[in-house]
This record gives sequence, C-alpha cells and structure tokens, in this order.
Amino acid sequence: MKNIGLYFGTFNPIHIGHLIIANHMVENSDLDAIWMVVTPHNPFKKKSSLLDNHHRLEMVFKATEDYDKISPSDIEFKLPQPNYTVHTLAHISDKYPDYNFSLIMGEDNLKSLHKWKNYEVILQEHQVYVYPRISEEKVETQFDNHPKINRVNAPIVEISSTMIRNAIKENKNIKPLLTAEVWQYIDEMNFYKK
Repeated sequence: MKNIGLYFGTFNPIHIGHLIIANHMVENSDLDAIWMVVTPHNPFKKKSSLLDNHHRLEMVFKATEDYDKISPSDIEFKLPQPNYTVHTLAHISDKYPDYNFSLIMGEDNLKSLHKWKNYEVILQEHQVYVYPRISEEKVETQFDNHPKINRVNAPIVEISSTMIRNAIKENKNIKPLLTAEVWQYIDEMNFYKK
C-alpha cells in the first residue's frame, strides 16, 4: 500500500522552504509521495491578500513539476467550507482506498493539535510526521511519545509566505526564495504588488 504524506497549506505563494521540507520528508521517511494540498480560500474570512485558488494551485504545480515524488492536490476545493482536516482525511481515504494517508505538519501545528476538531480520530486513523520549527510554546505532553507521531529531523526553514509578499510589495528581490517558474508567474501576473 502506497504511503502518501499530505502537506496542507495556502501556499500563498509556495516557496523553497515548502519544497525543502516536502523533499526532505519524502526522502527521509517511509512516505512514498507527498501531495501538496492547497487550502481553499475560506469564504467566511476576509479575502485579504490570499490569491484565488487556481493561481495558488498553478504555482504549486509549477514548483513541483521537476519532483517525481511531490505533486499538487486540489482535493479540498470541492469540499464544503469551512473545511476541517478530519473531513478531508475521511474523504480522501474513501476516494483512494489503496493509499495510506499521513499528515505532515510543523511543530507549531502540533502544539495546537489538541484544539483541532476530532483530533483523536485523526491520530487513531493516521500517522503524523512533524518537522521542527523555532517557537517558544511547549508541545502538549500527551503527544511526547505518541505512537502515531513521528518526528523527522528536517532542516529548520524560517521562510514565510508573508515575508515574501511583503518584500514584493516593497519591491525587494526575493528570487532566491522561489523557484524560477513561480517567480516568473508572480512577476508576469503582477501578484502581491499592492
């Protein structure tokens, strides 16, 4: 049975930090592939600077084209909003019964996992792969030696999409933080300038 890691994010925009983590996870764990699940715009939230779903999906597609084991996923686009991870996991497991799905999350998300809707169900049914993040808060001790939580010693990448959007607004060069294809797309489409 194929092990698929689900890496959720708005990817607004996807940057090399996302790729470094996804690639490290798939090359240094028992995951066979990673699906970058683009989180749709929540209709209940203000639009803010979040690009349309199809633009963010296109950027993930452009960023992952050269990676055999990493691909974009729009699975959440068709699900009712607001969307909960537990519902997405149930839906995706039904749709692809021959695959085994795991969650990929940063340590910062692990710290709030106990507040997620039906997090116990997630941990019953799925493995969770955690990559390190720099932060102050403590992880709930119940997750310390949890059999379903796997800590992967991935590189710590402190690049954020917010930082990139702000730099573009200020007309700074952020090329090294994006793949060439994503940078070109953002530049051609004039994204994040205002």
